[in-house]
Amino acid sequence: MPLYAVQLPITDSFSALFCRCKDEPMALFLDSCEHAAGQWDFIFRQPQLVVTKSKNWPRVLERALQTLPNYQGPPRLPFQGGLAGAWSYDAGRALETLPTAAHADIELPELCVGLYTQALMRDRKTGKTWLLAPQEELETLKEFWLSPSVAKPNQVPFQLLTSWQSNMSAVDYADNFARVQSYLRAGDCYQINLAQRFTSLYEGDTWQAYELLREHNNAPFSAFMQLEQGSLLSLSPERFLAIDELGNVETKPIKGTRPRAANAQKDRQLADELQHSSKDRAENVMIVDLLRNDLSRLCLPRSVKVPKLFAIESYPAVHHLVSTVTGKLSSTTQNIQLFAACFPGGSITGAPKIRAMEIIDELEPHRRSFYCGSFGYFSQHGRADTSIAIRTLVATRSADQQGALHCWAGGGLVADSDCASEYQETFDKVARITPVLTQQFGPQSS
Repeated sequence: MPLYAVQLPITDSFSALFCRCKDEPMALFLDSCEHAAGQWDFIFRQPQLVVTKSKNWPRVLERALQTLPNYQGPPRLPFQGGLAGAWSYDAGRALETLPTAAHADIELPELCVGLYTQALMRDRKTGKTWLLAPQEELETLKEFWLSPSVAKPNQVPFQLLTSWQSNMSAVDYADNFARVQSYLRAGDCYQINLAQRFTSLYEGDTWQAYELLREHNNAPFSAFMQLEQGSLLSLSPERFLAIDELGNVETKPIKGTRPRAANAQKDRQLADELQHSSKDRAENVMIVDLLRNDLSRLCLPRSVKVPKLFAIESYPAVHHLVSTVTGKLSSTTQNIQLFAACFPGGSITGAPKIRAMEIIDELEPHRRSFYCGSFGYFSQHGRADTSIAIRTLVATRSADQQGALHCWAGGGLVADSDCASEYQETFDKVARITPVLTQQFGPQSS
């Protein structure tokens, strides 16, 4: 049966609507947080199939897209049936041969991507909400979304059980920083991203944590995904790849950060300092060049351009230096191929990418899991939008509902980086995440 889309008279916020399905495995909320950079919000649920691991996931996903029923609804909707989900940083291991030194202690799949024939979408510019579904399911799903919400049985409130612990002490970070510098001097790379991981034990409903964090971060590429073994919470400000139905491609790498200041004059000074920092500009242009090269692998000759270089984007915790790289595919059937060719994003690896990833695996004690992976969707009509999963938390839980919550922060290191400044930057990046959770949800000893 074909897929249709109908407009629903719903005015509830999408975060409130997602509460109806937040406990379902593979329920996914792609959340713009009402940020100016985002036009659409999405809720996906009940996929037809789920891809969690494959040595050749790009081809597996392409084949899955080809099995979808035709779409016969309004032509302008961004999702008309397709793929949506999360790709871990380690999904890159299916694309390149990488070492296995870092400890893989998070037992989650390498990707959690579903083939969805139903979705709820809201156009934030018009306020209109659309339901996509197979024709025979439309009435049932309209009732699900339009009926009064029913209070769910009391769930265990979210609570942190321990203080946050890093997998690198300040001394460890300094040692790894020195090793990065030796690789840079030897010519192995000209930029390497180094991250530390913060972990706390927790219990309860992680959706409560996400609701608090989205209020404090207002990030345009946020996401929450419920998994069988845990959940993913992302407050990302960074777009990875956006592709329209004509094959136009855009990526917006972030490289360069300054903390926000409470004093308005000091805050403007920090943004201006970032805008004119030769070091941060050099870091940024390194990744722009890497992405120009990645896009050129599939984009049409001479179509790859850089319309914006070194723009300032400001978020509650930090200012970022952001550039824009564009290109044009000959066909949107190449969307997943392009995603794989660029994956993982160069802004969170360094350059050259593969050698940087090898060094990351050597220096970081644990694998990154979904941190620095991607969230997003690929519609069967060619449109796609994906994020870089920075400012991202990974929650795992056991049968007794207690589990571990992990949050990472890192930065690109170059030859003239300062160790103390780079170490502090990792804390600046999680300033609206880990302290916020601790303040609201304990533990009291933190």
